[in-house]
Amino acid sequence: MASSPAPRGAAAREPRDRALLEQAVALAGCCEPSQTAYSVGSVIADAAGRVLATGFSRELGPAWHAEEVALHKARQAGLDLADATIYASMEPCGLRLSGRKPCADHILEAGIRRVVLALREPPKFVENEAIDRLQRFGVAIVEIPELAEAARLPNRHLLGGG
Repeated sequence: MASSPAPRGAAAREPRDRALLEQAVALAGCCEPSQTAYSVGSVIADAAGRVLATGFSRELGPAWHAEEVALHKARQAGLDLADATIYASMEPCGLRLSGRKPCADHILEAGIRRVVLALREPPKFVENEAIDRLQRFGVAIVEIPELAEAARLPNRHLLGGG
């Protein structure tokens, strides 16, 4: 299936991107640690940078991912996310061993056209191809690697380093 290109300039960093991604990274610290899943935080913001919804891994139960939680909250509130950006401390999942719908699918279904992340998902559990998949469907991806180490901290029990 052919994908349409991302809107011009959509992948460029906005001045508020770092602050909103820092919020997502901080939310990852709220997660109950798990030996079988990463701790991730997520923030959804509108085009003006107003926070619409937040989420963190396992917030609504043991199988819930951060982006899934934030998108669920936005859906429950009846929000239109067509111009929204989702911020995630770690790359959204493209495959789930549990068989549940991957976060990349949730993002596409919500109509979100822009994802900002700090850290690509390490291949400890699965080989994640979410970024490539999202880009194929026209979603702009912005990485802010300066926040990658902070995103690794709540996952150090899985990734080493403390």
